[in-house]
Amino acid sequence: MNAPSTPSMLRALPAGQQRQLMRHAREVSFPQGTRLFEEGGHADRFWIIRTGRVELDMHVPGRRAAVIESLGHNELVGWSWLFAPPVWHLGAEATTPVRAYEFDSATVLDLCRQDPELGNAVGRWVGQVLAHRLRASRKRLLDLYAPYGAGASV
Repeated sequence: MNAPSTPSMLRALPAGQQRQLMRHAREVSFPQGTRLFEEGGHADRFWIIRTGRVELDMHVPGRRAAVIESLGHNELVGWSWLFAPPVWHLGAEATTPVRAYEFDSATVLDLCRQDPELGNAVGRWVGQVLAHRLRASRKRLLDLYAPYGAGASV
């Protein structure tokens, strides 16, 4: 179910920008089974996973939620905070105990406005993650619901 790993902050941001962002991180933990957010809810934070697994899922009318991707160490959970309106486009659940760095989106957006280089780097990083998630969502939904799966040509 996993496509190639999404770009981590460690690979996407220069060391100085990583340190700048990490000064505003808060360490959090979630027990297995915790819903981090629901599709359609207000997106006001994001996380970078330190340990554990988080599954992203998508509501499918008349069916149970479709798991889109499973995320782990150093991966970004939540990108919807960066784009107006800040509404979650997927849901997320801890499938194991999770330790993560949590970031308040208003704080990060202020940092990005104050430092355009940081804002550009964060935007590129989140954009790369978003592009990856869109491809993963499309492939997963085709695998689940298309007559011949994602590999079929129409």
